[in-house]
Amino acid sequence: MDYRYTQHQVPRGARPDAISGSKWYLIKNVTTLRLTYQVRLLTYGASEARARLHIRVPKRCKLSPALREFVKANSNMVSVERVS
Repeated sequence: MDYRYTQHQVPRGARPDAISGSKWYLIKNVTTLRLTYQVRLLTYGASEARARLHIRVPKRCKLSPALREFVKANSNMVSVERVS
């Protein structure tokens, strides 16, 4: 695996907010969600663990076009759930 480094040469990583069996959860309380490094890294981690990433956002949250395309292209590994 090729690790990415920050300005001070510290490996970056991300952890899901919750794990339940083969489901990973990322909970975001935002009005707009973009395709971030965190989302891409957790999708990769979930696929390596043979799990599925569920991103939970409020109903009013808008998804960036890049994130919508990413979710569509990787629908077997990641999904977006809208909660109230």
